Amino acid sequence: MTGHHSWGYGQADGPSEWHKAYPIAQGNRQSPIDIDSARAVYDPNLQPLVISYESCTSLSISNTGHSVMVEFEDTDDRTGISGGPFQNPFRLKQFHFHWGTTHSQGSEHTIDGKPFPCELHLVHWNARKYATFGEAAAAPDGLAVVGVFLEIGKEHASMNRLTDALYMVKFKGTKAQFRGFNPKCLLPLSLDYWTYLGSLTTPPLNESVTWIVLKEPIRISVKQLEKFRMLLFTSEEDQRIQMANNFRPPQPLKGRIVRASFKA
Repeated sequence: MTGHHSWGYGQADGPSEWHKAYPIAQGNRQSPIDIDSARAVYDPNLQPLVISYESCTSLSISNTGHSVMVEFEDTDDRTGISGGPFQNPFRLKQFHFHWGTTHSQGSEHTIDGKPFPCELHLVHWNARKYATFGEAAAAPDGLAVVGVFLEIGKEHASMNRLTDALYMVKFKGTKAQFRGFNPKCLLPLSLDYWTYLGSLTTPPLNESVTWIVLKEPIRISVKQLEKFRMLLFTSEEDQRIQMANNFRPPQPLKGRIVRASFKA
């Protein structure tokens, strides 16, 4: 792949156009997908997911021009996930969100055709096998992403620290210090999950991700979600474009099996 192609979520540069610069967009293990809960296969051999974020060190929050992202120090294996379908532990690198302009859409994965207003992605890499995040991101077993659905309900107390920081990164390319945030508070009580082999959902769309999509959503308030919609796709000097609908629609399954860690 030569150079950095500009891409986005608009008419001219959105998901339906990505395949022109990134032909893998039409590959055999693209994400997200619609999870058909009745067709998911319960696999009793899947281990429970172990999430150890105890010693996790958040560094910064930034507006990438596509989403808002919180980055972590990823120098050791103490912070990350193991168990589940994995042989190796995976280290937490960053998390980010996808959301809609209205509550009726926004998530990337859908369940039985139903989207959620927002989806959180916690991105981890296989540091036992690969030397750098970049190397892992290019390998078929390099990344593990945990997807958490957000639905509208009562206020999520732990989310306030994050939503209150969003004003600092309103514009594309802005970054602020964001220390001492433990994403464990963003996980639901139940870690029941679906898993399948997929890809990054943004260019370069590498087919390097083992997806773990948690069944149980978390709830945030309308007010909290609206703070995400105050972010902009654009830099300070550009004409303002609201950041929202920054999701890729579900991709064809192409014969892949979705496994469930729980009995339906």
